[in-house]
Formats: sequence, C-alpha cells, structure tokens
Amino acid sequence: MTATRSAPAAEIDLVIEGGRVIDPSSNIDALADVAVDRQGRIAAVVQARDGGLRSAAARRRIAADGKLVCPGLIDLHVHVYEWVTNFGVRADGAGVGSGATTIVDQGSTGPWTFGGFKAFVADPAATDVRAFVSINAAGALMGGMKGDILHNPGMTDAAALLATMERHPRQVRGIKCHGESGALSHWGTQVLEQAAEVGRRAGLPLYVHTGQLFPVIESSRPAPRSVLEQVLPLLKAGDVLAHIYSSMPDGIIGEERQVPAVVHRALDQGVHFDIGYGVNFSYRIARMMLAAGIEPYTISSDLHADFNSYHDNSQLDYSLLGAMSRLWALGMPLANVIRAATVHPAQVLGEAGQLGTLAVGTPADISILEVRKEPWRFADGRYECIEVGERLLPWLTLREAVAHEPCPEMMPDLYQPALAASRAPVLA
Repeated sequence: MTATRSAPAAEIDLVIEGGRVIDPSSNIDALADVAVDRQGRIAAVVQARDGGLRSAAARRRIAADGKLVCPGLIDLHVHVYEWVTNFGVRADGAGVGSGATTIVDQGSTGPWTFGGFKAFVADPAATDVRAFVSINAAGALMGGMKGDILHNPGMTDAAALLATMERHPRQVRGIKCHGESGALSHWGTQVLEQAAEVGRRAGLPLYVHTGQLFPVIESSRPAPRSVLEQVLPLLKAGDVLAHIYSSMPDGIIGEERQVPAVVHRALDQGVHFDIGYGVNFSYRIARMMLAAGIEPYTISSDLHADFNSYHDNSQLDYSLLGAMSRLWALGMPLANVIRAATVHPAQVLGEAGQLGTLAVGTPADISILEVRKEPWRFADGRYECIEVGERLLPWLTLREAVAHEPCPEMMPDLYQPALAASRAPVLA
C-alpha cells in the first residue's frame, strides 16, 4: 500500500524507515517507511517495494529495521487515578512508558471526582488519557473491597454522570459498571439497570466487570451460570464484557468445560469481549475460547497496583504487551493481536479513523515494537506457566510524534523472568 496523500518533502519532519508496518486499519503488513509532518501527523506510508522514503529529506530519522511499526496501541482498561484510589498507577507509566499512546481508565473516577482526575491525571499526561466513568458517583476509591458500600443504588447520580459526559465529550467515552455475584447478591441488577439507562441516553457503551469482585451475601449468591444470563438482557450492541478469559467461578466461563450458549448469544447480540488481563486470566479458559473460535475483540491490561495496599506496585506481574504476547503464543495471529489493541478499541471509543491507525492526516501516534526471540516463561493468574520463544517489547513510543522510552518497571512480566518462574505452576 502506498499512502493516498504525501506531504511535500519540505514538510516532512520525521521518517521511520525499514520497519515491518502492521496497520490493520489499512490492511497493510509489509516493510514500509512512515513519514510524519511538522504538525505531528502521518504524512505518508510507502512500502519498500514502491521505493520507500529513504531519499526523502527529513529533520529526524529513526531506523526501525527488524522492528514492528504499528499504530499507537490503545489500552482499554487501566487504573490511573494515582493517589486518590489506593491502586492507581502513574498514567505515563501505564501509557507511553508501556508502549501505549492512549489509555482508558475504567471506573476509578465517578462524576463527582472526574474534575480532579482531569486536572491532575489526564491533562498533565504525555499519554492520551480517556475514561469510562463509574456509575458510582464517587468512583472506585478503595479497590473492590468496599463495593457493597460505594456501588449501591443510593450511590449513583445519573444527572451528574450525564452532565460530566456532556461537559467532557472527548475524554469521557463510556460507563464502567459491574455484573458479578457481589452486586447481584446485594441489589440484583438495579445498579446495572441504571448504568444501561444512562448509556442509552448518552449513546455511549458500558464496560461491564465480570467475575466476583464485591463482598457476597452468601444466602443470596446467584448460581454462577445465572450471572451472565441476568446481565445480558440489559446490554446493547457495542457494550463490552470485561475479563472474558477470567478464572473466577462466576465469570462468563467459570468452571464450565465447554463454552455456554449464553456466550454465543452475547456475541450474536453485538456485545464485545475484552481481555482485561488483570489478576484472573486463565490459560485453560483462553484455550477453550480460542478453540471455539472466540477471540477477544479487544486486548487490555487492567493495569493496577495492589488492591489491598496503598500505591504498591510490587505484585504487578502483567502488562499490555505481556497480554498481547500471551495471546500470540496461544495461537491468535499477530495481525489480529495488533488489531485488538488498535482498530477495535478505537471503535469502542468512537474514534475509528483517528486513533489506532496510520492513515495519512491522523495524529502520529506510533508504537514501535521489538520481537525479542529468546526462551521466556509467562504465568497466568493461576500461576500456570507457558514457555514461549518470542515476545513483544516496547522499543519506542511516539505520541503526536514525541518519542518516549520504555518504562521496564511497569512491565515485569516482560523483563523479569524470575517473577513468574519462581511460582509453582497450577494445573487448571
């Protein structure tokens, strides 16, 4: 593919040359050069077979031989309300430091607390920070441990949430809510119904947590197989179910040994499936779903600090590129992996054609990745390990043409093999 428009040579500021360009939005997977203009936008993408751009005059050049050059990765699920929630991490550590140019905070903020999130987290960040604001008026605050208090029907404020969405349409792109046993045991689907109504009125998607999170009233605990059956009727096409490969008993697969019919109904209904890797990802369930032809629509990290401590990243053992590497190792084609972290999350955000693409004229948000070829071990949330021979590492991340180096401490699964290797495998 040769770009349909190229900037005049005098306007080219940067050329990224010699890389393997994978841009699912344009159906390109080829050696190509990428040019960026002085306004920080994509000026041209020219395949090597068409002569490339090595002769073009440019102020800066990046030699990307042997690297993957992709649209800026989008992490659809992070928690970055640092210092306000106990589990928030630094936005640029989760974003440009981890290879992602856009990140989406999922429910750390509510409509009553979004102003602080925008002023002190989103606006100062080099990363493009968006949010799905919680149906809970105050946001998450303290892990999931006080969910029975913070997320009860009396803690919602539909008018405030709608006003927040109208006031900040670029940054607020959806609603975070929960469809899990704790919520259902306390107040049934009341809060989810409220979120669904606001989502319909605003024309924005829900992002629905699955797998037990909140404390459960055991006398009214729903049967695991009934949870998704109760949640699905409230969802519309374009809404997102999180943690689809979770090992939690009330997750969308749980202890089942074959994919339940309700999962296929959700797909037929137009509901999207997100990885939300986090702490409960299961290789057993991933293999089952992939064998059934059910790939995640989006791949995200659910990057957060320890729920039970304060500002403590010491237990972090996963990352966006780590999740992508695991899915690739389990048999998901690389182009599909890239699509699930670029084109598809851009569609969820309502930003198709602007984010997750290298189309000419779009912002120069570019993730340059290294394929590191060496033996490596990846653990899942149950400490089952798989051995792989290659993995994806961030090499350089450009957000609106400004380059950012990787932040390895935010990606221990990619840089510290002893962390996973030291734990005993769990057979699932």
